Amino acid sequence: MAVFTKKEDLELIRESGKKLSKILMEVKKKVKAGVSTLELDIFAQELIKKEGAVPAFLDYTPDGADYPYPSALCVSINEEIVHGIPSNKVLKEGDIVTIDLGLNYKGYFTDMAVTLGVGKIPKELSNLLSTTKKSLDDGIKAIVPGKRVGVIGQAVSKTAKKGGFSLVQDLSGHGVGRAVHEEPFVPNWGSENDGPKLVPGMVIAIEPMLTTGNGKISTLKDGYTIVSKDGELSAHFEHTVLITEKGFEVLTKY
Repeated sequence: MAVFTKKEDLELIRESGKKLSKILMEVKKKVKAGVSTLELDIFAQELIKKEGAVPAFLDYTPDGADYPYPSALCVSINEEIVHGIPSNKVLKEGDIVTIDLGLNYKGYFTDMAVTLGVGKIPKELSNLLSTTKKSLDDGIKAIVPGKRVGVIGQAVSKTAKKGGFSLVQDLSGHGVGRAVHEEPFVPNWGSENDGPKLVPGMVIAIEPMLTTGNGKISTLKDGYTIVSKDGELSAHFEHTVLITEKGFEVLTKY
């Protein structure tokens, strides 16, 4: 787990978050009916190169994977929750799409995701998206230096339950900073007594995932794409957050 206290480290992790935000928001503008997920990935890689950075997910092999992840971007559609591999699959009107991107800028890693609708989507799905984003915002606002990681999940789960949606409990947030995935484990559920203490200089990725179903998951044959087991739809929002002496600083912006 990386803890940043030096001025130069803090400047670079902030710059990584700034660049990631800029890139992902440009990719977001390209999400339209008729566009393939592969086109989105190619565009993301072009932007990353222009920013002098490196894709954090491309060729990364997470624990338990049989082969490296083959793309820069994760694009997950409808019942796909996370880690959808870009392909020739074309987006359609009414889809909900998650774009998830990790960035390595000069050895400083940040991670970010957003779910959006393709054209018009039903009110229930709009509520799913807004509740998932609010659960992220509420989880971030719960951060208090010296308290435990569990306060984040406690706030996230409270908002999800109030909104009438199910949490995906088998997936979680994580530490980030010097690698794309680090300690600590940042679950989207729990209590104020769970997990390690939040200390200034710690960098974490908070990423609630909610579904319109029961929240159970399964993995497709490609070994990466995780879907809702009951086929229900899912949303996923993520920010990289720095713990500060007085609270927190969100390093990625929508």
